[in-house]
Amino acid sequence: MHLLGKTLLSSAFHQPTPFPKLPCFAFFLKAMVVLANQVDQISLLRAPKPDANFSGIPVINLAEAGSVDAMIKACEEFGFFKVINHGVPINIMAKLEEEAVKFFSLPQVEKEKSGPPNPFGYGNKRIGPNGDVGWVEYLLFAVTSKPFSYTSMPFLQEPSASLFRWEEREDIISALNEYISAVRKLASEVLELMAEGLKIEPRNVFSKLVMDEKSDEIFRLNHYPPCPLFQGLNYSLTGFGEHTDPQIISVLRSNNTQGLEIALRDGSWVSVPSDQESFFINIGDSLQVMTNGRFNSVRHRVLANGSKSRVSMIYFGGPPQTERIAPLPQLMGEGEQSLYREFTWEEYKKAAYKSRLADYRLGQFEK
Repeated sequence: MHLLGKTLLSSAFHQPTPFPKLPCFAFFLKAMVVLANQVDQISLLRAPKPDANFSGIPVINLAEAGSVDAMIKACEEFGFFKVINHGVPINIMAKLEEEAVKFFSLPQVEKEKSGPPNPFGYGNKRIGPNGDVGWVEYLLFAVTSKPFSYTSMPFLQEPSASLFRWEEREDIISALNEYISAVRKLASEVLELMAEGLKIEPRNVFSKLVMDEKSDEIFRLNHYPPCPLFQGLNYSLTGFGEHTDPQIISVLRSNNTQGLEIALRDGSWVSVPSDQESFFINIGDSLQVMTNGRFNSVRHRVLANGSKSRVSMIYFGGPPQTERIAPLPQLMGEGEQSLYREFTWEEYKKAAYKSRLADYRLGQFEK
């Protein structure tokens, strides 16, 4: 029981969190005992109220001519926005979600055959090598400009992962390849609109970095299982702890289950309304550097819902390993100084993955 007892004393802000005043406190203690061996030091956070969705999330309509200015404002104020009329067919999104649900519904012993992630494959609760944990299981894939290669990801040879393999018939593309092709195109379009809004040339100054044959791209399927023992309580398990994404851009789509939260400039956390037909865009650390801090790399986290399963699909667009990351001269005003020292993506990636999720990774690269 002491494992969960300790998590109650460690909120996201490292302040003591009192035990909830419940008429059924004995039930709560029982729940703590049952979960103690499962959560393994996963922190508890206060659950947002059902009507606590933040109404200020910027919505960018890619079909509207005036979307560029709104996008730039969203990047500067939030580092986060939702895109609608994005051109990705709903059936492609639904198809991959269906296949993901099939995989995560397999017996645990079958899923474990596709793990542990090294660095790609199936993972459960353990997030990275540095002690971070969450109420999540996931599949992590490397992305290239070509269909998935089994040689780089041996776990795809496992029978449990057959749902995601390239089909042998030439007229059928797997759900995974089809979806990633669509979101890569969307990421490129969004990045080109950003360059247009910033009035810099060439228009593909950002997008070429994620569309190169050597671009370092990752795709992640996350499943946050329900936790019925927390249903009706004012607490949620941390699904994925607070962090920023180190890459240039992230494109997120999830099912119709709440859980995603972002941090505002004042440090407060707000709940993002779920929308399974739209995409959410995260500005990453690398793009913050390239804009010399004009764009904001958003801190975000996921709370596990007590009653509903959450499935999210995230594409992370990163540059080639040898690409040098520094503020773009075109964006530097007269006399403006660079806030960051130049570094390669490989250098930053290594530093990022040696850190904990909540660490401020850019700190060691600031001047």
